[in-house]
Amino acid sequence: MTKYREILRLQSLGFSERNIAQSCGVSRNTVAKVLKKVAEINISWPLDFDMTDSALEELMFPKDMSATNKRMPDFNYIRKELLRNGGNKKLLWVEYCEECRMSNEEPLMYSQFCYYIQKDEEKRRATMHIPRKPGEQIEVDWAGDPAHIIDPDTGETTEAWIFVGVLTYSQYAFVKAYMNEKTSNWIKAHVQMFDFFGGVTPMLVSDNCTTAVNHEKSDWYTTSLNTTYHEMAEHYNLAIIPARVRKPKDKPNVEGSVGKISTWITAALRNEQFFSLAELNDSIREKLNAYNARKFPKKECSRLSLFLGEEMPLLAPLPATPFELAEWKQATVQFNYHIAVDKMYYSVPYQYIKNKVDVRITDTTVEIFYNHNRIASHRRLHGRSGQYSTVTEHMPQEHQKYLEWNGDRFRKWADSIGINTSKVVDAILTSGRVEQQSYRSCMGLLKLAEKYSPEKLEQVCAKALSYSAKPSYKSHLCKSEISNFAYSITNKYILRFYISVN
Repeated sequence: MTKYREILRLQSLGFSERNIAQSCGVSRNTVAKVLKKVAEINISWPLDFDMTDSALEELMFPKDMSATNKRMPDFNYIRKELLRNGGNKKLLWVEYCEECRMSNEEPLMYSQFCYYIQKDEEKRRATMHIPRKPGEQIEVDWAGDPAHIIDPDTGETTEAWIFVGVLTYSQYAFVKAYMNEKTSNWIKAHVQMFDFFGGVTPMLVSDNCTTAVNHEKSDWYTTSLNTTYHEMAEHYNLAIIPARVRKPKDKPNVEGSVGKISTWITAALRNEQFFSLAELNDSIREKLNAYNARKFPKKECSRLSLFLGEEMPLLAPLPATPFELAEWKQATVQFNYHIAVDKMYYSVPYQYIKNKVDVRITDTTVEIFYNHNRIASHRRLHGRSGQYSTVTEHMPQEHQKYLEWNGDRFRKWADSIGINTSKVVDAILTSGRVEQQSYRSCMGLLKLAEKYSPEKLEQVCAKALSYSAKPSYKSHLCKSEISNFAYSITNKYILRFYISVN
């Protein structure tokens, strides 16, 4: 560009046109033309700092606007119409010309119409190079074309989908095939990618796919990640930024790598047959290692050397344990303060009876949430259906009190009352097939001691032993000479102990 500012500066210092032309590297005619023009529009040195050479050229020699004096099309409208089915420039130009005639304006010719549309599109396609720092960002996506696996028994061909993860600075890549693009494999691919890189970056740019984004809860301004994907991000302490729909430049490195990987890995394996996913991934890993070790066309380094030398040391360390995939369900707390998960039962605090809760299930744990707050956590039960996992603190106080008692404790308590009570308790504890069946009966005796006194209970037990050496809840129930009796109710039986009126 002509050095307009320098020409004006040298003129203000009294230099001749010849000397100005030699200093600025232009012809004398150019200098004369510039000096004549600045005299016409009354511009002189010194100039404001923001008056650049480009601004001076626009001011002195404005471009011919003869074409643009005609009515210009609505480029935003045209752009939207071209995206619709059946939209084309010829049709839009005809409509544009009709609008011009109705408003008595001169339209552009068709060639001009197309030219300005192209120029507008070029402006929209303007890109900016964003320099990335080592260890700053990972881009992930599914490759477009699947690989194929042959069933050795039936000969049936199954598609395998290829996951690609790329570190944006070194372009060091991770590639692996999975049987589908479901959430479980999407998360598994990320976990294995982090393990492959040996660390994580603060940011991750993902595709706007359903396994990453909850589209029902997202809008133009905010993006809502799927629950499991968000949990994974929290586990690895990274921020996930989904790319915009139909915006491949949001993740240019992975988009470029997908094309290169399609050439150097997928296409290179096109003539090979694979009979298992493991076989396919072994071959992919071999090609991937060669791809990462290959030198860049215009550099003396490879993706691998750049990764090892500059990027790997700056990656954040992996968590102590890898992320565990979780499944979410809803359940209702039953009257026994348990929820059912896969025919197993897990307790929650009894205050949540009949409330709906969210349940997070992994291979090892079951976590229960109410209004996004965790209210219970259990080790997951496996094996025989119908097992219970019960936390004592989840039970009402009266239920906790009942659990505190067992056979040994009932016997110790009976010994403290007297020999007769001890014999009756022992008879009751040994009356069933299992000892636990008689705990409620023993609890009935305990209640009698609290209500009438230990002395009265000892007298009642002595009276019961006079009728039988092994009194039970079913025997010695009604003697006419006894004026008062006490009741203790169990699941199926009623025991009546006789108390004298003293």
